[in-house]
Amino acid sequence: MTTSTSDGLGQHLRALRLGAGLSQEQLAEAAGISVRALADLERGRTRGPQRRTVQALSRALALDPDEARALEAAAAPGRNRACPATGPGAANVLSLPRSVRDFTARDHDLDDLDAVADTLDPVDPPVVVVAGAPGLGKTAFAVRAAHRLSPRFPDGQFHLDLRAMDPEPVPPGDALARLLSALGVAGRSLPQDPEDRAGLFRSLTAARRLLIVLDNAADENQLRPLLPATGASFTIITSRDSLTGLEATHRVDLPLLRREEAVELISRIVGPQRVAREAQAARDLADRCGRLPLALRIAGQRLAARPHETLTKLAALLACEERRLDLLEAGDLKVRAAFALSYRQLDEVSQLLLRRCALAEGPDASLETAALLTGVPLREAGLRLEQLCVRGLLQADAEAERYRFHDLLRLFAAAQLAVQDDGTSRGAALDRTARWMLARATAAALQFDAEHHSAAAGDPAPPTAPTGRDRARAWLEAERHQWLAAFRHAHTAGWHRQILDAAEAMHWFSDLTQHWPQWLDVFRCSVHAARALGSPHEEATHLNYLAWAHNFCARDAPAALEAADRALAVARTCGDPLQTGWALGYGAGALRRLGRMDEAVARLRASADCHRDNPTAKGRLALLTTLNALGETLRQLGRADEALELHLNSLEASRQGHPGLTPHMLTIHRAITLRHLGNAFTALGRWQEAEPSLRQALTAFEEADVPIWSGLVRLGLGRVLRHLDRPSEARTVLTAALHTLTAHHHPLQAEAATELRTLDRTRY
Repeated sequence: MTTSTSDGLGQHLRALRLGAGLSQEQLAEAAGISVRALADLERGRTRGPQRRTVQALSRALALDPDEARALEAAAAPGRNRACPATGPGAANVLSLPRSVRDFTARDHDLDDLDAVADTLDPVDPPVVVVAGAPGLGKTAFAVRAAHRLSPRFPDGQFHLDLRAMDPEPVPPGDALARLLSALGVAGRSLPQDPEDRAGLFRSLTAARRLLIVLDNAADENQLRPLLPATGASFTIITSRDSLTGLEATHRVDLPLLRREEAVELISRIVGPQRVAREAQAARDLADRCGRLPLALRIAGQRLAARPHETLTKLAALLACEERRLDLLEAGDLKVRAAFALSYRQLDEVSQLLLRRCALAEGPDASLETAALLTGVPLREAGLRLEQLCVRGLLQADAEAERYRFHDLLRLFAAAQLAVQDDGTSRGAALDRTARWMLARATAAALQFDAEHHSAAAGDPAPPTAPTGRDRARAWLEAERHQWLAAFRHAHTAGWHRQILDAAEAMHWFSDLTQHWPQWLDVFRCSVHAARALGSPHEEATHLNYLAWAHNFCARDAPAALEAADRALAVARTCGDPLQTGWALGYGAGALRRLGRMDEAVARLRASADCHRDNPTAKGRLALLTTLNALGETLRQLGRADEALELHLNSLEASRQGHPGLTPHMLTIHRAITLRHLGNAFTALGRWQEAEPSLRQALTAFEEADVPIWSGLVRLGLGRVLRHLDRPSEARTVLTAALHTLTAHHHPLQAEAATELRTLDRTRY
């Protein structure tokens, strides 16, 4: 039941607020307390607010000194009765630390804690765990929340540092002694046995409304004796460990600040005018600090201490990764030291795993990559990686078994690697990983070989090998950065045969992923490897692959022409008619993009002549491809009738079949021809004939899972449907085309967008 004193305070406060013409929301905002806390005071649910809360309310209400003293006098009796201590000042031995003035963001999480307090059940007093990586501001958040909630817990607000990062964290018995002392139990009244202390603590907390912050907790065993069993208490725990074994808890996972929140924190530290003058530099600074609150605070306080230093200068200094952690220090605040505390808690194998993960390429690392880099068995590596996530040192992917660093933690791990691992051990780790990655990438890519289309042997770990095209593609996409790094490593190490085998295996797969710029690096490495091995046939082949990559991936026509001309010279010198024809064709493609259409036609005719004399299956395929390219070029020259005849002949040839070419390859070629045929009909305005050709092509490409070609066909089909006055179908097809072409960074995405705009204008 609420006391009369509390009722008097509530009525007094409400009268003052109404007299000032303020709503609860307005007064709460002006005083810096929550609306719920103010409502509790006015209803008499809070018996004795702290003096700083009363002072904040007095300032917000603009009370004169006499009125302020009267409000404090109304609050004092409830506060004094609530004090559980038996001696002067005993209740303040674990008082809350000061809340930082420039605390930023986290409003949603603070509101969540308010909601937990609103539904507080004395049978099951709430426990909130705030866990996460070093530097996220867990303590600052917990202290802020505690000050905000403190009016609801008049029997005491305690903060206890459990010192998890010390060599010996605070034992539960010692922690209980300090909590009991704060509750008024001291001297001979304090039980000696830790279990008796825990029992007394539970007994005392059952009858009180307490707010307890257990900061920097080590583990569940340290915490369990410190948690009230019943009563209207509220416990907030902070820890770098996830404390997943702690039962019946509410969890707050603090994310990195958003970019605008990070800039706001800097602004509150150094002043909004200074940030407004260098808005872009402030955004750059937020990014260089990884939006980590500790790093942002350090950067902000450095700037505050140097009022004449520009944000642009500090952002430029932090751009150098080798110096970034050195610069992120301000007095006793040091990002490196915060990370080092957690690192020292790890055993040697986990430290090694964390360090070596910094060697992984790309934004994250797979379990296999981490195990290879460390030489740790796969199962053990998986368990340790999960523990590193629990400790906030790595972040686990929500769907795949992959792990990533925060940017600054990666720099810390790399620095530890440079100090603790010699060059020989690092080199051996990279060798081991590169050989494994090249072998698996080769085996996975061979599953897309259009000439053989069979499951490939040679995977370095058959039990975990990705089988089937879908899984092989998923693995090649997920590990793209890592196997590309393996190519570069092999190039430096001189593993020429491995490079050529892997690149040759990948050239069919590259057709499915033309939007990857990495193909330039792959085929540059393979060209160098072929030359180093003195193999002109392979050199010509891989120069043609490189010309293809410049044409279709980089859209760099001059570079494509140069590579094709080099391939042509090598192929002619070594008497390779197949590669001679391909070189002429790739050169023609580059010339067409350069607007040199007549030269392109001449090269394509020469290419076709070269392939006509080649009776092999590869020669037949090359001829069909060249005739389609010639038809496309003629169509672009306004000679659609000639193009149509070429494509019809090519389609008939593909229907006849060719020994040595797989059904899959013939299906793909037939679909390509149908697409060109549909485009030729379109150029001639023969819309009714264009539609079935394009629909057949689309079906084939979708069944073969070649999205980039599906997108191109949809673009043509949407144009046809628009001319056939079927706007609803046209919109559906063109929207899908735009989505696919945009996802694959294809330049024709602009044409798809134009077609959609044209459709809108026609409709209205």
